[in-house]
Amino acid sequence: MKSKKVYFAPWLALGLLVLAGCAMPVKPEDSSVIRQRAVERWNFLIAHQAEKAYDYLSPGYRATKSREEYAKEMNNRPVRWKTAKFVEQKCDQDVCDVVIEVTYLAKVNAGTEREVESTSQVNEHWIREQGKWYLLPESRVTAPRIPPRP
Repeated sequence: MKSKKVYFAPWLALGLLVLAGCAMPVKPEDSSVIRQRAVERWNFLIAHQAEKAYDYLSPGYRATKSREEYAKEMNNRPVRWKTAKFVEQKCDQDVCDVVIEVTYLAKVNAGTEREVESTSQVNEHWIREQGKWYLLPESRVTAPRIPPRP
């Protein structure tokens, strides 16, 4: 019985090492790149240069929407973004969740010019593809509902 415990211990240690290797943190230089790219993208949106912010979107997302469509959609939002500040990031290898604090002006009513300033935290999902970090926007598309068969 004693010998089974002795043989079990090395396998347990090896298993723990393998699991630890699976949760590799992002390199410090990648952390600063993600932080920089996230804020740069927001600065382009603040300056109404969404056509430049487009380059920060994942290649897969860009395959679904043209630069012109994205720029028109983002530059014509009913809010005016004022500032963007990096808050935090939680990363694991090729995936990173980033929190940005955004201050913006929003119209109170559609028919008035009165605006209210507010600040919100925006959660973003960044991925590394071919060595470069990109924003993976949330999909706002909902699948059509399929009626049940009779």
